[in-house]
Amino acid sequence: MPSDEFVEQVLAVVARIPEGRVMTYGDIAEAIGSRAPRAVGKVLALFGHAVPWWRVVPSSGEPPRGHSASALPHYLEEGTPLRGEPKPDGYRIALSSARLGWDHEIYEGIAP
Repeated sequence: MPSDEFVEQVLAVVARIPEGRVMTYGDIAEAIGSRAPRAVGKVLALFGHAVPWWRVVPSSGEPPRGHSASALPHYLEEGTPLRGEPKPDGYRIALSSARLGWDHEIYEGIAP
């Protein structure tokens, strides 16, 4: 189980991801100085309901596993760039344009 401090750090970063943008699990781990993207996923699985969880995606660009149908309305409403025709059972995020850049303040103090 991740520590309370780790949970708080992950949720704080996720809460700051701007609408229409995404970060990968690894990006969030990097932003908090961790090498544990799977632990980031565990935090979101257990506590992610309180933050915009749909803004955190695997590095494949797929929506969070098991949540593609519930995430799609959020992506469409926020204008998140998607690849291809969005369908609840199959789509990907256009990471090249949706992923938060390393120059964003979330990464302040972290060397890319």
